[in-house]
Amino acid sequence: MEANKEITRENYKAYVFEKMPKSSHWKNMLWAFVVGGTICTIGQAFIYLYSLWFNLQDASVLASATLVFIAAMLTGFGVYDVIGRFAGAGSTIPITGFSNAVVSPALEFRAEGYVYGVGAKMFLVAGPVIVNGVTISVIVALLTLLFGG
Repeated sequence: MEANKEITRENYKAYVFEKMPKSSHWKNMLWAFVVGGTICTIGQAFIYLYSLWFNLQDASVLASATLVFIAAMLTGFGVYDVIGRFAGAGSTIPITGFSNAVVSPALEFRAEGYVYGVGAKMFLVAGPVIVNGVTISVIVALLTLLFGG
């Protein structure tokens, strides 16, 4: 802005808009879709693989557990954080994002010990998700029980 120009709300907004970095929403959405879709495709491949030996319900549970385990390992090695910075919501929405949300704080606070560090901080991010998920599922179950379904 020029030194002798009076600052008003309008010219300040114009100045901020001019200096603000341009957003790349379309690129971010594309990578979120690609990475999230890839994670879901890998999950579907695990379901298909496990269904060769187990029934479909057990195969689905095993596939979810496998994805959680892989995401926890990748978080431990620092790889999932790189994927998360690149993919955004594409890596946090699938079940692998939940695994990352539990493991990351546990790794961050492990120096404080197993009880006060890992145990207390592990569910720092994922705790509210678990509480809300359980609460909503109980409400839905009660509504289904009351009104049939």
